[in-house]
Amino acid sequence: MAQAKQGDTVKVHYTGRLTTGEMFDSSETGGEPMEFTIGEGEVIPGFEAAVIGMSPGESKTVTIPVDQAYGERVDAMVAEVERQFLPEGAEPEVGHQYEVTQEGGDVFNVTVTAVTDTHVTLDANHPLAGRDLVFEIKLLEIA
Repeated sequence: MAQAKQGDTVKVHYTGRLTTGEMFDSSETGGEPMEFTIGEGEVIPGFEAAVIGMSPGESKTVTIPVDQAYGERVDAMVAEVERQFLPEGAEPEVGHQYEVTQEGGDVFNVTVTAVTDTHVTLDANHPLAGRDLVFEIKLLEIA
């Protein structure tokens, strides 16, 4: 039977959990499998590595360490900004996400982690940075 390898486009169903067991994402809740090409960097490295060698119909559970997931949290990616620098009419609340455009045109997401009358704390780390992740993966097909 065929096994997934570099360059293959695959379809998988997955459920992602924290090591505490808390689910953070699942392709099965929306019903649509995820499709990606192995080696293209479309998914985190540890997920890609877990799919390599799997055959259609096969399932596995893997724990992906921080360095193969979203990396360590970086304190320098957290900033406190004055509310006046937020978009006009913005009513920030903890958990809200905003797109920020840098001077060079690069766009990235930030999450509001604290709010005061005068300042807002924004975190540009991925919400899963600094965490080991557990994935249940089922390979549906190799295209």
